Amino acid sequence: MKKAAFYDLAGTLLSCNLVTMHAYYARNDRSMVKSVYQFTKVLLSVPLLFGLDLYSRSLFNVFSFRAYRGMHRDRLIGLADDLFEVTLKPSIFPQAQALIDTTRDLGYRNVLVTGTLDFQIRPIALHFGFDEVICNRLEFKNHVATGRVLPPLLAENQKADSLREYAVQEDIDLAQSCAFSDSSADVPMLSAVGHPVATNPTRRLRRVALEKHWPILELRETSSKLPPFLTEAKAL
Repeated sequence: MKKAAFYDLAGTLLSCNLVTMHAYYARNDRSMVKSVYQFTKVLLSVPLLFGLDLYSRSLFNVFSFRAYRGMHRDRLIGLADDLFEVTLKPSIFPQAQALIDTTRDLGYRNVLVTGTLDFQIRPIALHFGFDEVICNRLEFKNHVATGRVLPPLLAENQKADSLREYAVQEDIDLAQSCAFSDSSADVPMLSAVGHPVATNPTRRLRRVALEKHWPILELRETSSKLPPFLTEAKAL
């Protein structure tokens, strides 16, 4: 059987988050009046989104994706490369690429598992060289976004379920696989593999990692050390 390295995106490999991505699209609407209106809506929604994220990542995603309602598919896809160059690429953590290169060199299939939308992550998935992407997909009618996500909504337990389904389809041995995330919302995903790694962890996830004796990795730091299971494998 094969082994895989499953990566979360926002907060794990880069500092940018979903709200920052929404704000970029809002600022770059073709209509100046609409752009100001959309950007103001994003700013006003920040406290609510922050509260929802603490309570439920699923509800956070449902609410935040409503910001795309009424936007044309071509516009969303067309701005994705600019979003990457202006916002996503500069926010990549210093050691993110080195970690991905390490798992690839050690024979892991690198898989991005993220609640981010497909058109947004295409450029960054190509940049990192991921073998596979599991993500959310926005619903469109007549090429216009409805603000809803096509099922399944990838968050919390569903991320773990999608990971397991992928493992069955691709003959992946989860016991020999690893996963990296910064959020306590991804504890189910981290628990699904043999080598979970709390990566740039929030305070909640750090507590869980310490209780479960999971390795903690800080990709923000240029001197961060690899988890023991990767260090030992690299030494062989």
